[in-house]
Amino acid sequence: MTVQFGYDKKQVIQALRYHFLMRPEIKILLILINVFAITSAILFALKKIQPVSFLIFSFLWFLLMLVIWRILPGSIYRRSLTFQDHFIMHLDEENVILETGKGSKGWPWNRFSYFLESPYFFHLYFDARSFFLVPKDAFESITALQDVRELLRKKLGKK
Repeated sequence: MTVQFGYDKKQVIQALRYHFLMRPEIKILLILINVFAITSAILFALKKIQPVSFLIFSFLWFLLMLVIWRILPGSIYRRSLTFQDHFIMHLDEENVILETGKGSKGWPWNRFSYFLESPYFFHLYFDARSFFLVPKDAFESITALQDVRELLRKKLGKK
């Protein structure tokens, strides 16, 4: 199967957010910050802590969400030339081949460790931190999308 695609900025930003929120260390950090923020709100309501402590935890929560939701995805999008390029991708039983105007690169399926599916993309992971985004809207029909989904499940398996 062959697909051609480019990237939409809003969709890529959303996919990067999805990637960061799926990271175990980010999940743990979010849980801890939320627990501390809720605890500080309760202790503040019970007059056990100063308002400054409550404000500090609220500020930490706000800062963390700002970094994960806006700053990190935006900076990665701006720094990466990948999202400005146009691609042709060939998916077959043995390889994934990616072509641009500059050249082509192929990978056997065993180079990928797993895939995730987000609302707009398939995330093909090489390892826990490096991945390639394949837009779902690049596929011309729902049947082609289902075929690729099955191929990915067969070759990689979901995480």
